[in-house]
Amino acid sequence: MPPVTMPPPSLPAEPVIDLGDFRERLLRHPIYAAIDGPDRLRRFMESHVFAVWDFQSLLKAMQQRLTCTTVPWLPTPDPEARRLVNEIVLDEESDALPEGGSASHFELYLDAMRQAGADSGPIERLLATLGAGTPLPRALAGCGGPPEAIEFVRRSFAVIESGSTAGIVAAFTHGREDVIPDMFRRVVVRLAAQEPESWNRFRFYLERHIDHDDDHHAPACRRILARLCGRDSRLWAEASRAAQECLAARLALWDGITGAVAR
Repeated sequence: MPPVTMPPPSLPAEPVIDLGDFRERLLRHPIYAAIDGPDRLRRFMESHVFAVWDFQSLLKAMQQRLTCTTVPWLPTPDPEARRLVNEIVLDEESDALPEGGSASHFELYLDAMRQAGADSGPIERLLATLGAGTPLPRALAGCGGPPEAIEFVRRSFAVIESGSTAGIVAAFTHGREDVIPDMFRRVVVRLAAQEPESWNRFRFYLERHIDHDDDHHAPACRRILARLCGRDSRLWAEASRAAQECLAARLALWDGITGAVAR
């Protein structure tokens, strides 16, 4: 895919993204009260891991559009956006581990699932099937993942396949892991203190991911989006639609997980 041509950077005074009441509804969602113990947290992980995985695909779609990933290499129009995206990719694809070495945040999450005793079979089947060349829709249908997680992935890839660079960046910026508040971390910290051999990895994942998002990724993504949309009201409207669709998909995922853990 050729690099996207970006307009000259022209930053509005304030970001023009309409999130409606989606973010408030996410922060007040009953899922945070429902995930109140180890069994329910494991069930949460078994669905949420699919969102951790497709996050990486959304990131790669953003990288393809804002940097050059083809040969022969050509410089892209906005060097600052290029650098910001590549820094995020570095963190997300190959973060430093506490014991040395590196791993993607998805691999770290998968390792945390295994340590906690959560069922990683469906997501591993999905990866194996995709690795064998199966198209994504068929791989999703056959992996045995939770229905709410499969639907979330389908909706994420609809954004990726939309062809809208503003939509992809907005979905990544406003609709992803920054909507996981510290409430999850409180549950995990308590469990990690009680059973460190089961929950320390998940605690490290949450703290690492939240720290990255708060300190660097979220501000960087907002700047990329502002540079991309400039003063173009059409692009801002496109970005707002995508952000709202992504947050609506997250609400549906949270609803599905809450219903599943309560059974």
